Amino acid sequence: MVVDKPSGVATHRGWADDDDALLQRVRDAVDKYVYPIHRLDRGASGIVLFALDKEAARAFTDSWMAHGADKRYLAITRGHPPDHIRLDHPVPKAPGEDRVDAITEIWRKETFGRYALVEARPITGRLHQIRRHLKHLACPLIGDVRYGKGEHNRIFRTEHALHRLALHCTSLSLPHPDGGQLVVECPLAEDLQAALVSCRAAYPAAPVSSP
Repeated sequence: MVVDKPSGVATHRGWADDDDALLQRVRDAVDKYVYPIHRLDRGASGIVLFALDKEAARAFTDSWMAHGADKRYLAITRGHPPDHIRLDHPVPKAPGEDRVDAITEIWRKETFGRYALVEARPITGRLHQIRRHLKHLACPLIGDVRYGKGEHNRIFRTEHALHRLALHCTSLSLPHPDGGQLVVECPLAEDLQAALVSCRAAYPAAPVSSP
């Protein structure tokens, strides 16, 4: 089962100390226990894959580990990353732990004023990887209270009605354990679409500077 997670909801109760989590919502909807194959940050939205039994969960997890999954995200950043970059920059495995290898491929899709729409593909799956890597490029995510810029987060709240992390998982592709390829796409969330429309109206298309 693939679902479109809304922003503000944790994937699993174990990763957030609250009663409302996506796993519980999906479990209640299908009236059986489900198994998350991956997760999204609470503030992000978009595709999350669940298995309906332990055998399917094990098979998808094994497929993910063996072949990797092609996950694509759209994000709004303060600043313009390069047109295309494969960023190899270690990040802490968890808060207070040693750094581990982390790779993200990033494409700049559009610019408006000081901001940009980017596509990101995490090759590895580290904690807050996309958010950390965009901050490393001096192009933090809009709405990111941990790694972002408060001034620009406030601009998007007051001028573009965006009150959350500007990160959405738009597509997922990985080998299906039964053969073939599982490919799923998810439209950009409505509040992010509206913020982009507002930005395009408010700011001229910015000239692209060299990284």
